[in-house]
Amino acid sequence: MTRADVILWGRRIGAALWDDSRDIGAFEYVPEFTRSGIEPAPLAMPLRPGVFEFPDLPRAAFKGLPGLLADSLPDKFGHLLINRWLAEQGRAPGSFNPVERLCYTGRRGMGALEFEPSTRAGPTSEGATVDISGLVELADHIVKDRLELKGRLAGNDDQLVLEDILRVGTSAGGARAKAVLAWKPATGEFRSGQLDAQAGFEPWLLKFDGVSENADKEIADPLGYGRLEYACHLLAREAGITMSDCRLHEEGGRAHFMTRRFDRTKTGGKLHMQTLAAMRHFDFNQPRAYSYEQAIETIRMLGLGHQTREEMVRRALLNIVIRNQDDHVKNIAFLMDRAGQWSLAPAYDVVYAYNPSGDWTSQHQMSLSGKTDGFELDDLLRFGRFGDIKPARLKAMLDDILAAAQNWSRHVATAEVPERLARTAHSFFRMDWN
Repeated sequence: MTRADVILWGRRIGAALWDDSRDIGAFEYVPEFTRSGIEPAPLAMPLRPGVFEFPDLPRAAFKGLPGLLADSLPDKFGHLLINRWLAEQGRAPGSFNPVERLCYTGRRGMGALEFEPSTRAGPTSEGATVDISGLVELADHIVKDRLELKGRLAGNDDQLVLEDILRVGTSAGGARAKAVLAWKPATGEFRSGQLDAQAGFEPWLLKFDGVSENADKEIADPLGYGRLEYACHLLAREAGITMSDCRLHEEGGRAHFMTRRFDRTKTGGKLHMQTLAAMRHFDFNQPRAYSYEQAIETIRMLGLGHQTREEMVRRALLNIVIRNQDDHVKNIAFLMDRAGQWSLAPAYDVVYAYNPSGDWTSQHQMSLSGKTDGFELDDLLRFGRFGDIKPARLKAMLDDILAAAQNWSRHVATAEVPERLARTAHSFFRMDWN
């Protein structure tokens, strides 16, 4: 049996357990916290005494854990890094159970949950500058070669780079290679984002550009994908979508997409975060199994108001217009503050994603009005009515999005998107709604 304490804002709220004999994880709130009125998992695990376990949840998505805990696990790239570290320790990946992986995440995860006892990847260099180009090169090797890195580390410098990427790359969610960093706008300096707030530094995520075989499902990232995502961010902002600040970091002929972390306050405090997948125990590996209507339903279940429903409707319309068809249930998230108040997190992973011959992104991951392709205006209006959006208001929202999409040439020029990539994306935008 492996046990870890689960900490929220310095307070022990419960325990995570892994039963090796049954190969299943469980969670139990501490008795005092059940009387707190703070609901970290209000829909799947509302406050009550007793053990929560969900043996029927899909193993590939939840790893045997409740959604509250599974959301804190690293995703594809983070697991590759952990497995690389395990190889250095002489351990097989299967010997490191999911609760141990939570302890490896420790205080470094997305959101506000922390896990003790914490497992460290190696010595930390507090205050040390992070070299982005070195991280990119090692990330490229890890993604291409998985565990075949033995012998590639030529000396102390490479070993230090490995330690850097283990610290900054294992806690970020998502399939693509990325790093959790602290960035100082005044100087452009990067440091590990796992350290406590440092004067002049801001918390950001950086997605590596130029990493071979860097992919989510069947969509690989061409060089310039970071520029494409930045252009889509500019379009979304113009269309009225709520997003965190984003920018590009350019080095070595690459342009890495950066987004300011929305799970951190301006003073460096942590906000609790749950994806729609974790909140409702939805399996993000099941394309077209869930709907935008269920996202609206979840907003209602959390007691959020009309403005939040309107924001969700606007995001769905944008995804349909620009063919962001990687719109799965981990790409919607909710935030909770210290008072226990939930809100819809800013939009993220807003980017053209369409592979007409792929199993995943040939259609949308989430349905709208029962469809994942071939949408008509009546489908959008029906969805709007489900969210209590009047037809005239929905048409105005759609017009805002189409107007921003008409300015695609300006957005791609600002982001310096390679011409062929920009032209291909725009050719598949859904612009005709007559």
